[in-house]
Amino acid sequence: MSIICVYNNKNILDEYLIKSLNTQTEKYELILVDNRNNEFTSASSALNYGAGQAHGDFLVFAHQDIYFSDRDWIKNTLELLYTLENVGIVGVAGKTVDSIVRSNIKQGLDPVDVSPFKLDTPEKASTVDECLFIIPKDVFDKTGLNEDCDDWHLYAVDYVYNIKDNGFEAYIIPTELEHRSKGASMSEGYYSTLPKLQKKYFKKGLIRTCMGDWFTFVPIRLQRFVKKFKNY
Repeated sequence: MSIICVYNNKNILDEYLIKSLNTQTEKYELILVDNRNNEFTSASSALNYGAGQAHGDFLVFAHQDIYFSDRDWIKNTLELLYTLENVGIVGVAGKTVDSIVRSNIKQGLDPVDVSPFKLDTPEKASTVDECLFIIPKDVFDKTGLNEDCDDWHLYAVDYVYNIKDNGFEAYIIPTELEHRSKGASMSEGYYSTLPKLQKKYFKKGLIRTCMGDWFTFVPIRLQRFVKKFKNY
């Protein structure tokens, strides 16, 4: 297993990802991409660069603030991955095909459940969260992350749709870990990337993300207005 992480805060990286990886019982390859000087302008370009150096059977793309609370996470996850069929991408949080966000992980400085809807077994996914996702290396070697997603959002969402169009499956797995971030990042980069996915997957009718679903045939600005209005 190759762990690939793009980081911009060395203290957070050391306190979370590195600290927890040091307790793992299984061997792994760690590839760190230092982006403190903003050399990379998108997650896809940075992660593709890191993946180009990887040798593991599975590539794990993890945020710098992921904490593996289970010392056997790599061992147990590898065993689980080998039981799945036709794998294109695997997430630790995401939406199942019934569009319910499901996950067993926790998030925040005082960690709380990401979702009340837990997983007992792997389930097929309609989308996955970017905090941590896994792609088999032989699949990634043929289909890397789309660098048209030229910001820091929705690159795993794009990959789910792309890989399914190529005959592979997306999954969410039951696993325990922690994510320091609350996972509620909705910057303008998120909204500027959505129209690109609308155009690319127009015939799908809907783009599913963990932060909401978006019609492909309605302008994003209008959908944002409607969602905001409903929240009042």
